[in-house]
Amino acid sequence: MRITLRQLEIFAAIYQEQTVTSAARRIGLSQAAASQALAELENLLQRRLFDRHGRRIRLNAAGRALLPAAVGVLDRVRNIEEDAPRQPVHLRLYASLTAGNYMLPPLIARFLRRRPGTRFHVSLGNTERVMDSLLQFESDAGWIEGVAEHRDLVAIPWRDDELVVVARPDHPLAGKRAGPPKLEGQSWVLREKGSGTRAIFERAIAGRFSLSGALVEMGGVGAVKRAVLAGAGLGCLSRSAVEDELRTRRLRRVYTPWLNLRRKISILLHRQKHVDAGLREFLDFCGARRLAGQTRER
Repeated sequence: MRITLRQLEIFAAIYQEQTVTSAARRIGLSQAAASQALAELENLLQRRLFDRHGRRIRLNAAGRALLPAAVGVLDRVRNIEEDAPRQPVHLRLYASLTAGNYMLPPLIARFLRRRPGTRFHVSLGNTERVMDSLLQFESDAGWIEGVAEHRDLVAIPWRDDELVVVARPDHPLAGKRAGPPKLEGQSWVLREKGSGTRAIFERAIAGRFSLSGALVEMGGVGAVKRAVLAGAGLGCLSRSAVEDELRTRRLRRVYTPWLNLRRKISILLHRQKHVDAGLREFLDFCGARRLAGQTRER
């Protein structure tokens, strides 16, 4: 076998970093050594794997064809290493803000008591960013609101979640039932375009009322809550994200039973990515047994 694991590791790192210099720094090699390893791999395969654009390089068609297989080999080697005695599990997760801030932390804490030494790297972003991370093989698994429609991703429903409309206690609609006429023209504070929360809300109100009043878009759950608390308008967030504020009555619900604001939290995996023993154990622990069972068959 002439292709080495180091060559595949450098190939994957260059793809993720988009420059040889950054990839070499991440792996702990000199730029010259990383460039030589990539050149050797391309010579062995008798094809270029990247197109050069100044200092940045991007995968070409041959590189895109090789990437899933290369990542799969590297994941399997990591799996062998992690199964060895005293080797910690290392999980790279990417979650939407609701799941990452309010649902995953207690599960991770309980899992660490079960498997001390496990290393988690958890990134947070909106649904689009979670999908991009998985498609680029930067993360092992993702958690999003709703369902992702992409041929390279597997999306399995995980938990039910409910969005609620909330207001500051002195808002005229706080604690009251409100139909479309009362919501028409109200000021709103909403998540940014691309977030699952925003998509569910817009789908629910379509054909019922329009966002004709003042609109503030915020790139985070906490920012939306703070703006609503400051009196910027009504908000729509996951109930799990505002439980404390509702309990202490710093926020009040605006009841909209005619709006369908229920949704699923889904777990995403790349179809071509190997699911190692550590990730499978965490998925089982999270109650995603159906997903873990499917990935064993790939």
